[in-house]
Amino acid sequence: MGMYSNRNAVITGGGSGMGFAMAELLVAGGARVVITGRSQATLDAARERLGENAVAVRGDVASLPDLDALTDRVKAELGTLDALFVNAGIATLTPLESTTEEAYDELFDINVKGAWFTVQKLAPLLNTGAGVVLTTSVANVIGMTDTSVYAAGKAALRSMARSFSRELLPRGIRVNAVSPGPVDTGALDAAMTAEEAERFKAERVADNPMRRFGTPGEIARAAAFLAFDATYTTGAELAVDGGATQL
Repeated sequence: MGMYSNRNAVITGGGSGMGFAMAELLVAGGARVVITGRSQATLDAARERLGENAVAVRGDVASLPDLDALTDRVKAELGTLDALFVNAGIATLTPLESTTEEAYDELFDINVKGAWFTVQKLAPLLNTGAGVVLTTSVANVIGMTDTSVYAAGKAALRSMARSFSRELLPRGIRVNAVSPGPVDTGALDAAMTAEEAERFKAERVADNPMRRFGTPGEIARAAAFLAFDATYTTGAELAVDGGATQL
């Protein structure tokens, strides 16, 4: 019996990066997991690696019909949930002078609206004692160049962790947030030019007290702690950032 045997979880953005690391950790511990993402190819590869205890559902969290379809699939595959990891998100640079309305809307549609409605749609399936974990970011408490829209969205998630906690406490459900610092997931390389990514990484490492990036596995273990083990904690944000926001 693994430490997560007989536990059911959903992880949005679970096909790669931190979300995949969360899925990998939980499946290795015996949980059944539904992962979501927008890329069918990425989900197929993740499902192949995770094995039979994982179900991959393609969908966009910014689309309410997709979230309805996800909810129906989760109900059919798992019935109820012990954990919900609201992890799907994008990170793009948004300089004040050049950011378009389209770029702004995309960030908020996925990172904020998507997170809010993910919780709304899946909350009815959460068991008493379940844990919800929102993925925020150090950007919500540190001013970083060219990240104002992304940072504002992550600050909104931090606020949601508190408000959702109040709303769901009567059902015995805890809501917390994990706040990653710089993590090497490959997302930066996909979202930026090579020059931008190299500059951004160098700045983050230089500013970090531990002088390194974190790993997806380190974030996954922190998120799992909040979901399952932090039974007297709700409305909190756990910084997993090499000390960046603390020192």
